Amino acid sequence: MEIKRKYDLEERLIEFAVQIIRITESLHNTRAGIHVGGQLVRSGTSPALHYGEAQSAESRPDFIHKIKVVLKELRETKNALTIIKRVPLTDKMEIVDKAMAESNELISIFVKSLETAKKNLEDEKKQKRKNNDDK
Repeated sequence: MEIKRKYDLEERLIEFAVQIIRITESLHNTRAGIHVGGQLVRSGTSPALHYGEAQSAESRPDFIHKIKVVLKELRETKNALTIIKRVPLTDKMEIVDKAMAESNELISIFVKSLETAKKNLEDEKKQKRKNNDDK
């Protein structure tokens, strides 16, 4: 079941990237639309790519670092979506609203994942100290 959940999250991030590309393509062809669109397409497609890297992390600290990058990019994307909505920079707000909701859910998932990974790292350190003390 764990493998299925990893796949589902990876698939969600890929689908999120697709949504972001569609939003970017719908932005008005203005200086602001082009600028924000460039930022959005970079930050909004990045989490799927970085999550793939996190799955191949060389250590728990490496995994934590990569998940922090995913989270940073998701937050940047959420801010760009907020700007697009407030200006507004597109006529297709329904896809912006959908992406905003998904970004909020993904941020929550990765905050929890980061907390769990940090707790597991701390538990590993405690176990190593205990094992060293027992020698």
